Amino acid sequence: MSVSVEKLEKSMIRLTIEVSAEDFDKAINKVYNRQKNRMNVPGFRKGKTPRKVLEKMYGAAIFYEDAANDCINSSYPEAAKESGEQIVSNPEINVTQIEAGKPFIYTAEVAVKPPVSLGKYKGVEVDKQEIVVTDEEVDTEIRKEQEKNASRNEITDRPVKDGDDIVLDFEGFCDGVAFEGGKGTDYPLTIGSNSFIPGFEDQLVGANIGEEMDVNVTFPENYQAEELAGKPAVFKCTVKKITEKIFPELDDEFADEVSEFSTLAEYKDDVRRQITERKEQSAKTAKENQAVEKVIEDAHVEIPAAMLRTQQEQIAGEFEQQVMSQGMKFEDYLKYAQTTREQFIENMKDEAERRIKYRLVMEQVAKEENIVATDEDFDAELQKMADAYRMDVETIKKYFVERKEGMMEDLAVQKAITFVADNAVEVEKKAEAEEEKAE
Repeated sequence: MSVSVEKLEKSMIRLTIEVSAEDFDKAINKVYNRQKNRMNVPGFRKGKTPRKVLEKMYGAAIFYEDAANDCINSSYPEAAKESGEQIVSNPEINVTQIEAGKPFIYTAEVAVKPPVSLGKYKGVEVDKQEIVVTDEEVDTEIRKEQEKNASRNEITDRPVKDGDDIVLDFEGFCDGVAFEGGKGTDYPLTIGSNSFIPGFEDQLVGANIGEEMDVNVTFPENYQAEELAGKPAVFKCTVKKITEKIFPELDDEFADEVSEFSTLAEYKDDVRRQITERKEQSAKTAKENQAVEKVIEDAHVEIPAAMLRTQQEQIAGEFEQQVMSQGMKFEDYLKYAQTTREQFIENMKDEAERRIKYRLVMEQVAKEENIVATDEDFDAELQKMADAYRMDVETIKKYFVERKEGMMEDLAVQKAITFVADNAVEVEKKAEAEEEKAE
């Protein structure tokens, strides 16, 4: 096999790939052996007809198409690697010579990584991130833990009040007629959860067990069932059971039961620390995202159409896998969404462009600043994954040893992102600055 490279416009190249006549003949013979059992020729037992007889009967090119596909599939990956080019798209294949006894020659037009012209990437301005944790936020987190540890007490001697869990029978009527989907039996509902139509749960406060009552509501204008949107309705309701939550006291005993701390004060301090860490991580991510967006905006890169299309197809393929993992055929999803596969791929264009620019610009920053990932970075990343999946790091390494090069590139990009963020200049948020001026 031989490969030649021709530079084209707009970050495109044409590879001319030549497969030897001997290898092409082997491919033809391989196809012949696959297909001969499906061909019936008078005078020959099935599967025993000589290749030359079949070629004489059906034409010399009878096996060419499949042989060409086999040659392309087996030779293109090696040819792409041998070219030494950074190919970033699927190939557009054209056969230029196909004839028995001669080399098989085809071309592959592909996109290569386009040049990136960086603008300002050091000292970009980003919003200053204030990290403040209030007592209310700490109390909210602790109340969540109270909720988890609450016991339940069935109530028989009082009506429904806010916060109760109830079991409910109901049926809805619109213009005096029961409507589809408006009936429920033994339906569990927490009063105050706002999971029903606005006003529904409020009217159940004060209802007694076994008492039938009418609840009058109006469906929202944007209600999903168009035939009910904006219309008044009456629900005939009967509360069948009331349960209230009994929350544990917020004291040292509670702290000792739900945490590793023996006092409530220590537990609160730890909750505050956890919230602070979450906010710090969120602030770090926000700073990185804003800094990178600024750098991308000031950079110039012309994305080849083939590269963009390949990325669109990749994103669509990722989404298709997600749909299938949920037990749904992608074709059924497309019907439900009232779109076609091609339209869906086309809709991925903006996201594909965003991803490509993000990657290319950060790779260029890494190149400009000589940022590379080290073996220590790689090992640290594997350790993170091992901790996350609770697996032995050596087991994880076996899965990723062949993907090390790609992971090292990803880690270098992440280091470039960190570099851009670390070198950004934090300024007061514009909205806050304008408010202070107005005051």
